[in-house]
Amino acid sequence: MTGTIEARLAELGITLPEAPNPVANYVPYTFSGNLLFVSGQISKAADGKIVTGTLGDTVGIEAGQAAARLCALNILAQAKAALGNLDRITQVVRLTGFVSATPTFPDHPKVVNGASDLMVEVLGDKGRHTRAAVGVASLPMGSAVEVDAIIAVAD
Repeated sequence: MTGTIEARLAELGITLPEAPNPVANYVPYTFSGNLLFVSGQISKAADGKIVTGTLGDTVGIEAGQAAARLCALNILAQAKAALGNLDRITQVVRLTGFVSATPTFPDHPKVVNGASDLMVEVLGDKGRHTRAAVGVASLPMGSAVEVDAIIAVAD
């Protein structure tokens, strides 16, 4: 049976990718009480292609936002794998966005808006969250953006 969030994804023309497998010695998600912690998800598309590069050098803000959106889609894919039903999400509590950027790049928050906007677009008020947007020298597999999440869930 399709839930409310699945129907919203369909309405938006969004198909979630398969939940990516970990690339090292960690789990893709874990629970603590009613909180789901989703490991960092890189800017990997459903076809396996990774948006790579550095903001302020080879990647522009709009491409960075699209990369962050991919990260958010992967977070939702992990949440679906963990929960079985995305309607169990009661609140996205926190997103932390890491942006591969030059030392002088100032627009990390604009880039991570790609992930934040998707969460609100799909989940409405349940998608509103606290956040950090941090610039870093590099990310796994050359990814332009990585985002992790803490999500409150119903039993």
